[in-house]
Amino acid sequence: MTGTAQQDGIADPIEELAGRLRLLQELSGRGVRALARDTGLSSSSLSRYLGGQTVPPWPAVVALCRLVARDPRPLRPLWERTANPLPAPPKASRQGRPRPRNDLPRDLPDFTGRGAQLDAVLAALDSHGAVALDGMAGVGKTSLAVHAAHRLAADYPDAQLYVDLHGFTEGRDPMDPGSALRMMLGALDVPSEKVPQDSLEELSACFRSELAGRKAVVLLDNAVDAAQVRPLLPGAGPSVVLVTSRNRLLGLDEVPPVSLDVLTAEESAELLARASGDPAGPDGRLAREPEHAAEVLRLCGRLPLALRLAAARLRHRPGWTVGILVERLAEGATEFDTAFAMSVRQLDRAQARLFRLLGLLPGGTFDEYLAAALANLPLRTTRAILEDLLDAHLVQQPTAGRYRLHDLVQQHARRAGAEQDSPAEQQRALGRLLDYYVHAAAAADAAMPFLVPGRAPTAGPAPAELPRFADKNAAFAWLAGEYENLIGAFEAASAVGADTHVLELPRYLRSYFARRCGTTHLNVLFERSVAAAERLGDPLQLAEARSDLGFARWNAGRLAEADAEYAAAAAPMSAAGDLRPAAELTMRRGYLSWDRGGTTEPLELFREAGRLYERSDCPSGAAHASAAQAWALLQLGHREEAAGLAREVLAVPHQDPAWPPTLTARITLGVATAEEHPEEAVAHLEHALELARADGHLNNQAWCLNCLGVAHRQAGRHEEALAHHREAFALLDELFEEHWKLRFLNGYAETCRLAGLTEDALRLHRQALDLAPRLGRRYEEAQAHEGLAALLAGTDPAAAEEHRTAAKALRADLGTGC
Repeated sequence: MTGTAQQDGIADPIEELAGRLRLLQELSGRGVRALARDTGLSSSSLSRYLGGQTVPPWPAVVALCRLVARDPRPLRPLWERTANPLPAPPKASRQGRPRPRNDLPRDLPDFTGRGAQLDAVLAALDSHGAVALDGMAGVGKTSLAVHAAHRLAADYPDAQLYVDLHGFTEGRDPMDPGSALRMMLGALDVPSEKVPQDSLEELSACFRSELAGRKAVVLLDNAVDAAQVRPLLPGAGPSVVLVTSRNRLLGLDEVPPVSLDVLTAEESAELLARASGDPAGPDGRLAREPEHAAEVLRLCGRLPLALRLAAARLRHRPGWTVGILVERLAEGATEFDTAFAMSVRQLDRAQARLFRLLGLLPGGTFDEYLAAALANLPLRTTRAILEDLLDAHLVQQPTAGRYRLHDLVQQHARRAGAEQDSPAEQQRALGRLLDYYVHAAAAADAAMPFLVPGRAPTAGPAPAELPRFADKNAAFAWLAGEYENLIGAFEAASAVGADTHVLELPRYLRSYFARRCGTTHLNVLFERSVAAAERLGDPLQLAEARSDLGFARWNAGRLAEADAEYAAAAAPMSAAGDLRPAAELTMRRGYLSWDRGGTTEPLELFREAGRLYERSDCPSGAAHASAAQAWALLQLGHREEAAGLAREVLAVPHQDPAWPPTLTARITLGVATAEEHPEEAVAHLEHALELARADGHLNNQAWCLNCLGVAHRQAGRHEEALAHHREAFALLDELFEEHWKLRFLNGYAETCRLAGLTEDALRLHRQALDLAPRLGRRYEEAQAHEGLAALLAGTDPAAAEEHRTAAKALRADLGTGC
């Protein structure tokens, strides 16, 4: 709410909206629980909406209106005022942001038939925004859904999402709806901190809210039942969803079904001809042997998948007659087993072995490096075998360099492996897979250095060949593409008790999570990493794991828990005498001390960390410690000393211009020189912002923008200062990281005060005062009290005195004076 709005007597828009929602409740004649049940909302969330404590997402407002047959559109302006209390920030070009996501598998170039079914699918999407395709295994549900999704992609440009729900994947439980929602929210570039963790209901509401303003195609493949799908439906908005399942999803009354049967005889013959590359006319093999061709169609049951596998054999065996193909098909027991076994029998020993081992893969797609490590083969040999498997339709290639197995094919490969490979060989192959992912993640982590060089992995021997990363962006892209497999490998390591892999793998994902701002998941991984370290019984490994968990806790704003982990790590790490982990822990304790309101202690901890890094011959770590010292000195008011130390850090050579120590030093130098040399300061900060944008790190961009706001404010340019603060907070709203907002709320409020926006300044200080005690941030709490005391001195002297007294008590407790 702006100052002007209050002066004009306009009511608080949040309370006004809550009042309108309460009127809707009265019209419904329902209590909160009944209203929540009938609208699909949680009763706790609904209570907050009705009480004016929380602004509801727009789909929730729509659901309430629809329940009482009221048009929600008149409420939209009021809702927008509550959801956007500050003036909208200017839209800025952000380099490094991803393009709209397109996860759709490749459309089949020889897609055949299904004209009536395709029309039915498109009509259902047009009328209901959703459709469910059902039918038996291999009938072509996914192919039709993918074909339809590609037809729609141009009209739904914001995203094309694909999720395999693994409803009928042998050896794997169906994907739970929560995991599917998190995967899709990640694909929509929603930071994990914005993703609810407490309930499936809130997670589903978050997904519906994200899609409410987007035009996206969502393809949910291989669903097990209606209960798995229902939380994944987009809800109100322009997006459409396609679902495939082997079962009819009778529980989804709002989703029209389209059932698929086998292809017609004419469609089957056309598909067999096109997929086999058989020439049209009397000279083709199929035309010369019509009886045998008809028998192929019968043996394949006119199922598209079986037809394609049979056609692949015919296409790559020019010496075969169709009669030979029939003989091979007739050797099998069923259409699918016949097709799979026939294809596998055409492989040589090395090809068949790799095919069986691919049944062990824990994730979706894979590359040739993983396949080579799995089979312990040279990369060149593996690449050639994969091409053969691709030709035989036993492996698919959704994108260049990436492969996948259809779930039925992987099921056959897994069964064949269990029958033909000894348990010891399968165990060794799984061990090579786990070794590969730890070492490949370590290589990617080394290519995108976060702070100091990491420890080399000890979880098994490194494979002969690993992916090579030209720069940190290539490494980040690999980690993003392999994320599902990395988590699958982590889960597989947990399942078989490979504790060294469980311990080490999260350590090499820290840089990825720092760029992705994914603190929630990293906390979960390090919790399990600590448990693995406890089982291994190595005191230093356990201390490092606790230090990592403490850092993840600190990143998530959980300061007391971070302190406990650091305390548990300190003694065994000191006893081990390994200086680099000790230096890293000391740095982390410095960050924590500063956030908890320390003044001289953080500076001393940063200095001690610098000495430890120097003693361990780690110049990059020493530069990192010096940059932290410079920032701490600046916060204590020692501008000249801070600027001098920052210049020393900038003189340290490094190949990455956005390396964290140099970025910290450049920001420090910009703020330190803002009063005396405003133009030079702005140049430093704008350079830092350019580097942060190129790096794609949103937290660092927000930091730079807020510091630019302070620099412009100190130069008296209040409009420019406000514009930068607003852009920074727009980024922080995307990240949904309240503890990061708290770092800048009081500074933003001070800019508003000097710009004459008194009501905005009051609101921001009060927001800081609400957050700071909950997060244990006493320094920011004291600043908020001081800001409120200054703002209220002329209008409410008693309240101002209360804030002033509270600030003095906090300052005295912190030892910083007044």
